[in-house]
Amino acid sequence: MPEGKQFCEIRLPSRRRLANLAKTPNQGVPVSHFDLDTFLPYQLAVLSQRVSEGFARHYRDRFDITISEWRVVAHLSQQEAVSVREICRRVNMDKPKVSRAASRLEGKGYVRKLENARDRRLVVLSLTEKGWQMVEELAPMARKYEAELVAALGGDDGQLRAQVARLLAALEE
Repeated sequence: MPEGKQFCEIRLPSRRRLANLAKTPNQGVPVSHFDLDTFLPYQLAVLSQRVSEGFARHYRDRFDITISEWRVVAHLSQQEAVSVREICRRVNMDKPKVSRAASRLEGKGYVRKLENARDRRLVVLSLTEKGWQMVEELAPMARKYEAELVAALGGDDGQLRAQVARLLAALEE
């Protein structure tokens, strides 16, 4: 073993044990010592999805937009015109997903696509008047939903926000 390195031993079940597991129901007995329910990345992914879905109920029926489309609109509401590349970076979605969301939003009249005069391959997005009206209607709903989440935390979200910011910064490095 190399100096300074530690290895953990993983014991795999025997073939007979695997065959028996396949024949009988699990009956609540864990098949490994890995606990997915306490694994932080899993917890954060589930939490993120549930929080997104919780707010999606507010805009899905009213405006017929998806979570991806909302993320694009929310980012566009922060600046006048934004490149697809910048949106990808900021909302952590891949380019095809942002492009599809932008196309659907354009088709619904919420977003305008503008080609870059110097490089026609580059596209800049901006909200239309209809898009801005949607943002104006959704902003109070977003603040109310955020207040409900903070209340679920006991009314004090400062420490959580600081920890999330630290974790995001650490993952950027």
